[in-house]
Amino acid sequence: MLKRVLASAVAVAAASFAVTVPAYAVAFQTTATNLNIRSDAFLSAGVVKVLAGPTSVEVDCQKAGDSVTVASRTTTWWAHLPAHGGYATVAYIDTPGAKLPGVPDCPQDPPQTGDVTLADVQAMFGTRIANPSLVQTGLPSLNQAMRDAQINTPRRKAAFLATLVHESRLEYNIREIGDTRLYGGRGYIQLTGDFNYGPAGQWLGVDLLGNPELARDLRYSAKIARWYWTVARNINPYADNLDMGRVNAAIGYPAGAEDTRRCDSFKNALRYLTGSVPAGVKCTRPAKTAGDTSELNRTEFDALAKAPGAPGTVG
Repeated sequence: MLKRVLASAVAVAAASFAVTVPAYAVAFQTTATNLNIRSDAFLSAGVVKVLAGPTSVEVDCQKAGDSVTVASRTTTWWAHLPAHGGYATVAYIDTPGAKLPGVPDCPQDPPQTGDVTLADVQAMFGTRIANPSLVQTGLPSLNQAMRDAQINTPRRKAAFLATLVHESRLEYNIREIGDTRLYGGRGYIQLTGDFNYGPAGQWLGVDLLGNPELARDLRYSAKIARWYWTVARNINPYADNLDMGRVNAAIGYPAGAEDTRRCDSFKNALRYLTGSVPAGVKCTRPAKTAGDTSELNRTEFDALAKAPGAPGTVG
């Protein structure tokens, strides 16, 4: 079973968001005007506060996230500011290097090594698992695809499985009901359109354009889901940031009530995997991604889904 209680180190990380500054925090000076403090170490994360000018701050830990360049310095490190309830890029902290000296790394959710079982997905999604024997048949290939795609934390597993249970009921060979298009929806992630069949087939080394039925073959269905999740899109970081809105936008269907249903399934999976639903789950997608984004390439989608820079200095 995958159900786990969060390790004590992770509990400490969550507790660090309290307003009280830990005794072991290290003092630094920010250098920016209107500096965004974000809920996580990603430019897509929500802004929880804006520091109006250069400020003395206390940092209790730092973590790797999105890359930020200021002048000639580039860094992927973000400082956790417990008194302000979020993260600031180290690019706007007065220090010469890319990483803060004397500050420990923030605790991370440990990878989960166990495979997903039929009992797990039934507990997460209930009656959405309509054909248990078929789901069971596909799980070995699906678990392998998840390992290959580094879908190995509760957040990533919850987002991936919640997406697939709505796309295909976790049935590897499903064909979208009523879809008679040559390149209509097939397989775990309902691959759709020649703009996806072609690149996915090239990545797999098979002719999906010439034989689209291979998209729901047991040999390829899970691999295609992995391809879409990590090659056609880069979805793991959205899951890391509890941003189910952007996960849904990345899948490519128009916004609507389905977003809420998928976000509810994400929460159910998180509750099962960790024992609770963390604060900060985002169910709403960016307004620019409200339409069908399925024909966008990865670069185009990333540009459209990126959070706007206002109101602060950093992205």
